[in-house]
Amino acid sequence: MGTPPFAVRALRALAAAGHDIVAVYTRAPQPAKRGKSLQKSAVQLEAEALGLPVRTPLTLRDAAAQSEFATWGADVAVVAAYGLLLPQAVLDTPRLGCLNIHASLLPRWRGAAPIQRAILAGDSETGVTIMQMEAGLDTGPMIRKESTPIADKTAGMLTEELAGMGASLMVATLADTWVATPQPAGGVTLAHKISKIEARLDFSSSAEVLERAIRAFNPAPGAWCEIGSERIKILYARVDPGSLPAGITGAGLAIGTGKGVLQPLLVQRPGKPAMAARDLLNGWPIPPGTQVNPP
Repeated sequence: MGTPPFAVRALRALAAAGHDIVAVYTRAPQPAKRGKSLQKSAVQLEAEALGLPVRTPLTLRDAAAQSEFATWGADVAVVAAYGLLLPQAVLDTPRLGCLNIHASLLPRWRGAAPIQRAILAGDSETGVTIMQMEAGLDTGPMIRKESTPIADKTAGMLTEELAGMGASLMVATLADTWVATPQPAGGVTLAHKISKIEARLDFSSSAEVLERAIRAFNPAPGAWCEIGSERIKILYARVDPGSLPAGITGAGLAIGTGKGVLQPLLVQRPGKPAMAARDLLNGWPIPPGTQVNPP
């Protein structure tokens, strides 16, 4: 049960390990970003390529969907970024319950955006937890964990890394007899869904905070600011020493912040491919002293 590319790695790993995958559940096709055609999820495309039956219910709350779910006779349901609530009737159906691949070191960062929130908070590490699901939001007992340093990774880089890690951990879990351990009561944090307005860079913040936000929002929704009349995405940056007035450009598109200087390295103009900041300046000179995010 999964929807985005993050879940594809688990589906492939389960199939490669020889498990009998009786069905694949994923979100229903959604309108494409451009045009009105419906686009199948990454998991649906992979399941169809593997020749597996696919179901795309709009909800699992109604009796008909729950009855069909029960007819598969599954021993276990593997869940990875599915996107639909699993009611208690569904959680109770598989003989061994529902196991979730969660992209954080629980109980830290329960919720929708654990990877981005870990980067934003300046955490030194993150990881994957295999969890026995229950009705609460990522509150179930833990079976396995694995960690990785965050360092200077973007959300996209970590998503790819954790997808592979989670797939391997799930295969290892299903190959063994597991014991689930309750999550500790302390250290709980919630990873609220990312809103697009959060991605607007506030240069009164420190350069360190802004650099983390740029990595957290890469690739989506993309950290951005306004220069002149254009909305520019900053996809990668570094923190430089020195000082400039907050929100004012210096040489080479350096931008002053509340503390330190932010040096954009990879940027993107509307409708254009990503490019190095120096290439942007070659075609669009931005003189030192330009105000970013003008009122």
